[in-house]
Amino acid sequence: MTDPLRTLVLPPLGSLPLSRAASDRDGDARAAEHFLDDLWASADTRVLPMVRGKAPVVDGALRLLGPADIARPDVTVYLGRVDEGFADAGRRVVLAVLDEEDAAVAPPDQWFGLREIAASLDARDTGFFVAGAAVANWHATHTHCPRCGARTVLSHAGWVRRCLRDGSEHYPRTDPAIIVSIIDDDDRILLGSAVAWPEGRYSTLAGFVEPGESLEGAVVREVGEESGIEVRSPEYLGSQPWPFPASLMLGFTARAATTDAVPDGEEMRSLRWFTREQLFAEVRDETIVVAGGVSIARAMIERWYGGPLDEEPSEARP
Repeated sequence: MTDPLRTLVLPPLGSLPLSRAASDRDGDARAAEHFLDDLWASADTRVLPMVRGKAPVVDGALRLLGPADIARPDVTVYLGRVDEGFADAGRRVVLAVLDEEDAAVAPPDQWFGLREIAASLDARDTGFFVAGAAVANWHATHTHCPRCGARTVLSHAGWVRRCLRDGSEHYPRTDPAIIVSIIDDDDRILLGSAVAWPEGRYSTLAGFVEPGESLEGAVVREVGEESGIEVRSPEYLGSQPWPFPASLMLGFTARAATTDAVPDGEEMRSLRWFTREQLFAEVRDETIVVAGGVSIARAMIERWYGGPLDEEPSEARP
């Protein structure tokens, strides 16, 4: 069972939107021979169709089909069993990666991407959607062996790709990335606007962890590279999968030892220190846009802010 709410101690950010799940990934079952064939032959199996990161959502829930309702595509992946407490508890769910949206499954206006719809889905649907999107992205880019270039085929219920030439096995990758709320001695937060974003969009600083690097080391290095700021005392806040295409975001907060922020010009266009009052006013007046509601960045900003950004800051907040 993978819902972080079942853990005894939650990290400071609690259960983040894309970290929610209500399923058993049932990893021991994946190695069984012909397991996916048996699942597809069972009327009890539920199928999650997905096309380029979009899935059908009807009446606020994922539309899960029976195997008889959809032609079996080349890429299918066993996602796990539904937890107790749901009407379909115990049902096994299989991802079906389609080439095109199927109007027989749902009309075009009922296919949604994860960023669009995740906040309105329950834990069961969010968990399956996130896992499905992540593993589908991996399959789309790993059709051939990185060792010899030969074609690979699915194995272990879709969680392994095996090279037909040398027999090597390849597994889904996850790219760890740190993301950090930087706070100075005046309790301001540093936000940046990336070169790749529309002007006026701001968020916390982030970057990938390099090989052989600790998470804390990545915090210090990335902040220094992007802003010229020195930080100290990185503190872990929580994590969230971000399957766009394969990241795991690891949230930290850190204290600024210096405050002269200078954007690097390659990744960061501008950097600004905000008080709570300044951030509230600029978000309200739409002079800036901050990270969206399902992102870990939004949760980190609102943790510093003391509540939702659409509420005026209280003097009682830290």
